Amino acid sequence: MQVFELIKAGGWLMVPIVLCSVLAMAIVLERFWSLRRGRVAPSRLLSDVWKLFSAGKLDKKKVGQLRRHSSLGEVMAAGLASASQGRDIMKEAMAEALAKVTHDLERYLNMLGTIATVAPLLGLLGTVVGMIDVFSVIMLEGSGHAASLAGGISRALVTTAAGLGVAIPAVCFHRFLVRRVEELVILLEQDSTRLAEVVLGARRVAADADQPPEGGDVI
Repeated sequence: MQVFELIKAGGWLMVPIVLCSVLAMAIVLERFWSLRRGRVAPSRLLSDVWKLFSAGKLDKKKVGQLRRHSSLGEVMAAGLASASQGRDIMKEAMAEALAKVTHDLERYLNMLGTIATVAPLLGLLGTVVGMIDVFSVIMLEGSGHAASLAGGISRALVTTAAGLGVAIPAVCFHRFLVRRVEELVILLEQDSTRLAEVVLGARRVAADADQPPEGGDVI
């Protein structure tokens, strides 16, 4: 009830601020779900794909399944589909797929950053509008009613507090998620490059098919 009273006290500008808070929360929850490591870059995918490739079991059906498996699988599938056309074509195909995947990983982050910028401005606008109303009352009734003026100013500041309450966590989550995307893109680049090198014979492969390609453990 107290929250509702605060929203009511802040006036009509509290409506877009509340909508911003709901939208920001929805984006944060969705991105936390979508940017999970196991969903984007499974740790065993590289070695599993290499075992299928070295056993000659990586047909078009398997490549299609790999493409739908995860973001890393989509990048690897793009490279494997063009591996027969040479190193340059394969790496170009993987780079194009990586650019698309990166765009998908960054989905809604610009909107979250916009909310972090707009919310305090909406709060400031609410305060300015409230102060205009307060001074209008002073012009009509004078400044003798200190309690009324204090109450009006307090109500005017509610929107600023609400806007900052939305913006501060939005900024924090935006920075965290941007960093998370950068880390995942690095993992995608590393694993896709390793696959290209072992498929094209540029790196020796461990004798044991259960081991990842030589040159480092699968990340």
